[in-house]
Amino acid sequence: MVMRRCAAPSFLRAGARSVRANSTWANVPLGPPDPILGLTVAYNEDTFPQKVNLGAGAYRDDDGKPFQLRAVREAEKTLGNLDMEYAPIAGVPAFTKAAQNLLFGAECSQVQEGLISTMQTISGTGALRVAGDFLAKFRPGDIYLPTPTWGNHGPIFSDARLPTKSYRYYRASDCGLDIDGMVEDLRAAPDGTIILLHACAHNPTGVDPTQEEWNTILKVMQEKKHFAFFDAAYQGFATGDTLADAYAVRLFAKAGVPMLACQSFAKNFGLYGHRAGAVHFVCGSADEKARMDSQLKILIRPMYSNPPIHGARIVAAVLNDANLTALWNEDVKVMANRIGGMRAKLVDALKAEGSVRDWSHVTKQIGMFSFTGLTKDQCDKMIKDFHVYLTANGRISVASLTNGNVGYVAKAMHAVTK
Repeated sequence: MVMRRCAAPSFLRAGARSVRANSTWANVPLGPPDPILGLTVAYNEDTFPQKVNLGAGAYRDDDGKPFQLRAVREAEKTLGNLDMEYAPIAGVPAFTKAAQNLLFGAECSQVQEGLISTMQTISGTGALRVAGDFLAKFRPGDIYLPTPTWGNHGPIFSDARLPTKSYRYYRASDCGLDIDGMVEDLRAAPDGTIILLHACAHNPTGVDPTQEEWNTILKVMQEKKHFAFFDAAYQGFATGDTLADAYAVRLFAKAGVPMLACQSFAKNFGLYGHRAGAVHFVCGSADEKARMDSQLKILIRPMYSNPPIHGARIVAAVLNDANLTALWNEDVKVMANRIGGMRAKLVDALKAEGSVRDWSHVTKQIGMFSFTGLTKDQCDKMIKDFHVYLTANGRISVASLTNGNVGYVAKAMHAVTK
């Protein structure tokens, strides 16, 4: 006997279409692609053999491959067969203490007196969100961001319901720091304003204040009683020296400026997927710290409850062992030096192509990124004509340049800037 599948009655088929047409999510609009991650998608779909992705903010070696730090490999060997239990809400204690010491210094008076409330977070992005939500609840007000700043800063604080405003930072005329404009805007801001500051290796410009300029910024912050909000995502990547890259944070802490700092271990430990980070609130007393600890835990509990453990254990193992710390400092210097070397090679390759433009800002800038000075139209041509992917504002990840592609990138940059 042959069994036949009967079609559903027409009124049922029509009803199914009606349900789909009136779905709960029918009015949800299609959102735009992420400006950075969207570039990577386009790059991956490109079949051109000489394609180059200069958009991704991740360190690569000279073969364009992910770089695993020797200190991280050695630390993992020492971890052994660890349990997979939940971390406390505040995180792995050995990690949070080591994170404090790295950023503020073990000799910092607030560290020694136990006056820094530290929470382990889901990398630097998570630290920013925890800080934003906390400020919106307990210290509401505008937060001033540098122009430009990391593209995710605005959405993070907007979602945290912390209104954003801006202050001048980058000067397009010479691709440098507009210190006069910055100081003027900080002075014009209402007293006690929250000011976001990049601790080092400014993203996206690669333009950092000098120590003298940091001292000037500090004076203005003190005069105006502003609150300093540091984003420290690249300690070690600016100069290759983690101590030098902590200069601004330590300067402000020593001066007693009201402050917090968000910290990431994605770049300087290569722990991108492990999401190891921390947020530090500097407190004025032991009682204040106890209250801060309690409220931060209350905030975090319904957000993600407990942070990831493995990356934190790696960082703790490295920073709490003198030999591994020394090896890690060597690894950081290797990465920073390669980035600095590629800056010089890019400028040399541009000159070899015949470019007469002044590209000295590329070598003056610092850290993983460079603001090339390319216009949006020039960036579009880089992608369309040469398959070199970069953001529309002309930012490139210098860490993605290699000896194998720097000549081709220089050729493309010269062609679109003639």
